[in-house]
Amino acid sequence: MTSFRKSLIINFFSSSGATMAQFVISLIVARLLSPSEIGIYSIAVVLVNIAHVFRDFGVSTYLQREAELTSGKVRSAMGVAYAIAWFIAFCIFVSSGMVSRYFGYSEIQPVMHILAISFLFIPFSSVALALLLREYDATKIAWGAFWGTFAYAVVCLGLAYTGHGAQSLAWANLANVLATGITYLWLKPLHMYYLPRFRELGGIIRFGGGALATNLIKSVNDALPDLILGKIGSARQVGLVSRANSTVNIFIYVAGSAMNFGSQSYFAKAHHSGQPLAPMLHRSIGLVTGVGWPTLAITAIAAQDIVVGLYSDIWLDAVPVVTPLALMASIGLMFYYHPATFNAIGRPYLAAIPLLITALSRIVLTVVLFSGNIVSFGWALALATLATMPVWLILQKKHLKCKVVPLFAALLPSAIVTLCTGIVGAVAIHLIHQTPLQSPIIRVLVMAIPVAIAWLLSLRLLRHPLYEEMLIVLSGIVSRLKRPA
Repeated sequence: MTSFRKSLIINFFSSSGATMAQFVISLIVARLLSPSEIGIYSIAVVLVNIAHVFRDFGVSTYLQREAELTSGKVRSAMGVAYAIAWFIAFCIFVSSGMVSRYFGYSEIQPVMHILAISFLFIPFSSVALALLLREYDATKIAWGAFWGTFAYAVVCLGLAYTGHGAQSLAWANLANVLATGITYLWLKPLHMYYLPRFRELGGIIRFGGGALATNLIKSVNDALPDLILGKIGSARQVGLVSRANSTVNIFIYVAGSAMNFGSQSYFAKAHHSGQPLAPMLHRSIGLVTGVGWPTLAITAIAAQDIVVGLYSDIWLDAVPVVTPLALMASIGLMFYYHPATFNAIGRPYLAAIPLLITALSRIVLTVVLFSGNIVSFGWALALATLATMPVWLILQKKHLKCKVVPLFAALLPSAIVTLCTGIVGAVAIHLIHQTPLQSPIIRVLVMAIPVAIAWLLSLRLLRHPLYEEMLIVLSGIVSRLKRPA
């Protein structure tokens, strides 16, 4: 556990640094590109993200959960990765014209061409990353993230500044893939083989089939808001909802890599050794909601200052949809680790059931409730997520031996912390708005002081497991600093 915590800390700081860099880039890009241009890229990229599901075919998850790896298994996985990724690249390239005509935006086609090219190089980084995650090798992952982010920043900002519009983001994505793959090639992850073979495909295909169904439905589910709104609404509305969603998910962007780091291997190793997964799952969900829920509550409370302060007032129309999207994200955090746990027990297809219900609910509710504005669209998405909760609870009870009452007991401290933090945040932002402070960012930073104090006090008074983890990490850092050089 000590080595895992050490790797987790390294990954958190490296991924947070990369995420913050990308976040700053997004702030600059929001001032260089129009909502319509960002909407064009959003429509193109969600379609490509669906193709990513087929490209992976569960290869990354298979490599992380397999009890023992051999050179044959890795080379066979690499062969599958090559074959599928290159075929998908061809399909995206030739279908780009049809997609462009369907949505009525000619700018989509060149963006999809560039994204298709990136598929040719993705296997070099995706397989290497899966092997590094398996070994908790956070240092090498950090180097890959650094050079990938650096390449992304240079290309994205350079092209956006010179007027290349939505294509700036696509070229930056390609630069990221190339830089990351080259870095991993140089670092040589353990068990990594680039020469493919096709002799040991049975296990990969059996596991990949189940993972494919789940990942495909998840990608379609994630893509539905942009696709539906792009058809029944406008590119501008897609851009606004995308920006509101980015605001809501700032926490996921910053902490997501650390939250996911090693989770697949962690649950898989516990399962292979015969440990019960329910206590681990409860603790993991308690930790992530302990910080995630309060962050989402404050995001909804201070939405206007955050959006205007970060992206400028041209994105002001995105503010009203932040609250329903924050509620949707809060519900999602309750089941954040369930897909990884289902993968660990060798049943990746189980997560497809609630995701499919969510997707169908989104289609029905957005069509029924959409009144022409993005607020009604946001609440339709939130209600669709809420409707899926019972399905997750039934599946976890049946297959993970995780009962509802212990889960809610694990979530109760996070709910109380969120309530206390939210009350302090609401009072603070109201009082700050009565002062002469005009800068939205300064108002948010001032509000953050009492909010942070309330959050820490609540964690301590409730003896939240997150507070215990913070003390363990802090004591480890202090002990290292006290060691003689």
